[in-house]
Amino acid sequence: MDNGSASAGPARPVLEAPDIARVLTRIAHEIVERAKGADDVVLLGIPTRGVFLARRLAAKLAEITGREVPYGSLDITMYRDDLRLGPARALARTEIPPEGVDGRLVVLVDDVLFSGRTIRAALDALGDIGRPRAVQLAVLVDRGHRELPIRADYVGKNLPTSLRETVKVQLTEEDGRDGVLLGAAGAGVQTHGHSTAPVNEAPAER
Repeated sequence: MDNGSASAGPARPVLEAPDIARVLTRIAHEIVERAKGADDVVLLGIPTRGVFLARRLAAKLAEITGREVPYGSLDITMYRDDLRLGPARALARTEIPPEGVDGRLVVLVDDVLFSGRTIRAALDALGDIGRPRAVQLAVLVDRGHRELPIRADYVGKNLPTSLRETVKVQLTEEDGRDGVLLGAAGAGVQTHGHSTAPVNEAPAER
């Protein structure tokens, strides 16, 4: 898409509920294949929607492997590099499974990969919790525009975007429906499910 302009108008869906279910199933199979059975996999979702996605992936992994796969959440609020630039942020919850993360394969799960700064913060937060044997990243949408050398291992959909566009992930647990919407900044689309703002005004968010 043209990085210089984005047509105004209603947001258009790029993933519907069946698409999201399908890509999560694919990602789960990819995790099993790459982890050779997922015996030591721990899923950690980044609040808010990453936690819901991690829970869904854990359920799909259990269906595939016949074993429960531990999952939890990883709050990155205090590790963000833009913390001092805006108003105070409410802390989310960090919930680490009883198995812990030491020596395990941790798969971080998030809804949208953008600048990479959120994932950098997640790696810092994870380092204060334990020492995994490896860390991988699963995202529902990769919209590009990376500012850091961070790459997702598992991607539901690569979505080339303009910086003048916004991406909104909707999940039933939070929004009452599943979907991914792409629209012009200022067209009433919430960026990554947070407050409405042009994407290029909040590059550190993802």
